[in-house]
Amino acid sequence: MTKKDKANFILDQISKMYPNASIELNYRKNYELLIAIMLSAQTTDVAVNKITKKLFLDFKSLEDYAKADIKVLESYIKTIGLYRNKAKNLKKLAQMIIDEFQGVIPQDQKLLEKLPGVGRKTANVYLAEYYKIPRIAVDTHVSRVSIRLGLAKVGDSPLQVENKLMKIYDRDQWIRLHHQFIHFGRYFCKARNPQCKTCPLLKVCKMPMI
Repeated sequence: MTKKDKANFILDQISKMYPNASIELNYRKNYELLIAIMLSAQTTDVAVNKITKKLFLDFKSLEDYAKADIKVLESYIKTIGLYRNKAKNLKKLAQMIIDEFQGVIPQDQKLLEKLPGVGRKTANVYLAEYYKIPRIAVDTHVSRVSIRLGLAKVGDSPLQVENKLMKIYDRDQWIRLHHQFIHFGRYFCKARNPQCKTCPLLKVCKMPMI
């Protein structure tokens, strides 16, 4: 099996397992999407959706976030990890979009990454989800799956994993692959107790835990 054959086999099997994989964060507006992604760092999507249900109801514009007291923002998101830092970034992010980008979230990758709390992964997820611009956002799930399946190496940085996946897979596969790898890593090839015995990819796995 060539490297390309292996890559196609992996994507084919994961596609069968999660044919409708998509983002699991709830949002209605583009800035709500960006906020939800930013809040999801080191926190589950389920936890983020619980807090944004009320947050998005009470804060109806970027101006509302920009004018809000930090302690008030903290009270809305205190159940998720790093909430104090995220509250600060949330307020600064809204202020910066209003002051420097005339209230319009930039579509440019580098400009997005200038926003407080927005790193490469967050920018990639936002661009892929909202604008359907081909991106592979590498989180812990994507990284773990890629390493276990031999598409990346132990010790590779998220950027290195991203670059390797982009070289292996065609551009029009990137968004689908990102979502399906996340679902596979989140629900099947978990960090602890992965379901190796019933995994359809066991024959190409470099780290079977059985």
